[in-house]
Amino acid sequence: MSVDVTLFPLDTVKTRLQSEVGFSRAGGFRGIYSGLPSVVAGSFPTAGLFFCAYEGVKIFGRGYLSESWDPVLHMTAASTGEVTACLVRVPVEVIKQRAQATRFRSSDILRETLRTEGFRGLYRGYISTVLREIPFSFIQFPLWEYFKKTWSSFQKSPVDPWQSSICGATSGCIAAGITTPLDVAKTRIMLAETGSAFSTGSISFAIRAVYRENGMQGLFAGVVPRMLWITVGGAIFLGVYDKAKVVLSSAHMDTS
Repeated sequence: MSVDVTLFPLDTVKTRLQSEVGFSRAGGFRGIYSGLPSVVAGSFPTAGLFFCAYEGVKIFGRGYLSESWDPVLHMTAASTGEVTACLVRVPVEVIKQRAQATRFRSSDILRETLRTEGFRGLYRGYISTVLREIPFSFIQFPLWEYFKKTWSSFQKSPVDPWQSSICGATSGCIAAGITTPLDVAKTRIMLAETGSAFSTGSISFAIRAVYRENGMQGLFAGVVPRMLWITVGGAIFLGVYDKAKVVLSSAHMDTS
């Protein structure tokens, strides 16, 4: 959660750069923490769901697959984790991004969304979010595992958590840059007015529409804050995650 809170201003800048009305009209640098309450509420359950599914699939898969299948196993585990985490992430994203691009509070947006769109409105953009997260995870997590394995082989010992964080930052930065067009499409879908063409949730339509409006520049709107945010976040998040695994493993061995 500390990662989400610390880096939240970067996420707000990214959302406003990607919005249809443009950065200034979406709020500029004003109210840079708009939408934070929804992120605080959803941070722990989102991360918990992801890593429970991710590690569960890895543990299950290693019982049946050889080491040569590790990249496929990591992709499958990451995809499963993302689909599961999106059950919480998408409602959080809907409320957060609408708060970031308007002057309304998260609680007001939640009530208005439920009033005008019903519970289903909280899951607008679920498919587009999954279609963003799966390619992102296909790139980030296999790269993260590969970088750690290569570094470990080079130094002939397991990587330390700080080394894992560098691997996480690098893999996250690469994945963030490549998948920015999918993130732009997801943002447009979530921010669209009810009944508009974007609100149908078609990611292919959103990408084509943004490209017609602003070309490649539009598809990569917000790429710098997105890459910076995920680079720093990946370093902290994955480094701390590996450190926690080391601590828990040591504690388990001590009690055995």
